Amino acid sequence: MHTSSEGGPALFRLVRHWARQWAPDVVERFADDAPPSWTVPNLFVIQAIDGATGDEVTVADVARQLGIDRSVASRMVTEAARAGFVERSTSTRDARRAVLALTEPAKEFLDASRAHQRQAFEGLVGHWPAADRERFAGYLSRLADEVLG
Repeated sequence: MHTSSEGGPALFRLVRHWARQWAPDVVERFADDAPPSWTVPNLFVIQAIDGATGDEVTVADVARQLGIDRSVASRMVTEAARAGFVERSTSTRDARRAVLALTEPAKEFLDASRAHQRQAFEGLVGHWPAADRERFAGYLSRLADEVLG
């Protein structure tokens, strides 16, 4: 039986595994039958806009969500807009700011991504008892909410 004191080392072992081996393989498999515009950077922008709070989502919100510089976020948003995932409009509060919104193709990409993420999770823990899978999913969601807001 593992103790909670082993949680830290186990977490970092998993992060190393996903960053170096598992995640690139999953992204590659996901992209096999996907449109060329379904790239990881475009998905990050879509997820950031979808996860932002407030009635007007801006490039600054995307930068904050992704933990990157505003200029990098601006380039990523421009590419996502070029790919047809993001629409820009003028802010009703400040005419100098652009407000970002997701298009239908972005929502389709996001839905496909979430389905793929659920499938990947099931691939990892699908052999566990249902109660354990649900408990673990709840703990992961709680951790993500606490760490990422």
